[in-house]
Amino acid sequence: MELWFSESHTANVKLSLRVDKQLFSEVSEYQRVDVYESVEYGRLLVLDGRIMITERDEFIYHEMITHVPMCVNPSIKKVLLVGGGDGGSARELLKYESIEKIELVETDEAVVRASRKYIPQTASCLDDRRVEVHIADGLKYVRRKSDEYDLIIIDSTDPFGAGEGLFTKEFYGNCFNALKSEGIMINQHENPFYVVDALGMERAHKRLISTFPLVRVYQINIPSYPAGQWLFGFASKKYHPTAGADYERWEGMKIATRYYNVKIHAGAFALPTYVLKKLQSVE
Repeated sequence: MELWFSESHTANVKLSLRVDKQLFSEVSEYQRVDVYESVEYGRLLVLDGRIMITERDEFIYHEMITHVPMCVNPSIKKVLLVGGGDGGSARELLKYESIEKIELVETDEAVVRASRKYIPQTASCLDDRRVEVHIADGLKYVRRKSDEYDLIIIDSTDPFGAGEGLFTKEFYGNCFNALKSEGIMINQHENPFYVVDALGMERAHKRLISTFPLVRVYQINIPSYPAGQWLFGFASKKYHPTAGADYERWEGMKIATRYYNVKIHAGAFALPTYVLKKLQSVE
């Protein structure tokens, strides 16, 4: 008998992957957490029925959420990761010798526990001495911070359920206050293709541009995500994401990547016309 995992992207669209077995399942205080062993994509981390990472393509997401800001300011030392309990974003940041401390704030302990046990590809880095894992509400955690971080990465779930508070104007304002004068914030900015996801993207963008003086959006292509397309927001107090990027310096650092390079960096900010129109409609 064949076993399949299916994620609904809309009421009329599903992504289905053949799986060998379910490795982990737990209903936590916040959500259902599952880990599956799939045939094509390796292990899957699934929250409330939605794929967060797969072993096959997680590198695309994690490289692009981290190396873009690190290329713009390679001197970043202190980072706040909100979400990211799978460890993938921390793994990429730890490739930089300049990084002195990463505070990883994950709401759901079950995500960290499942990732540590079943997805060491991303989570093994959580034992690094430069990483502090805090099981806490990211919204409340950042509220207490001021002028503290060089970089904040919002590696959250979608804007409902456990991750809903991480897309509010209040939260973005707290992140602004928590950043130093040259600080950068990166947030996952949702999928622009399907209607419901695009509305969430537009709401997040409207709140972001009302908080930061410089906001740009860039995209990635990731096969396991809805429509194979995903956006990130780049919000900064000072640096422009392309004009301010130090491409030569970054290349000289010889950071090992599989997806990210400086040409991808520049090209990712060239958005399709339909995406530009959606963003401009709320600017």
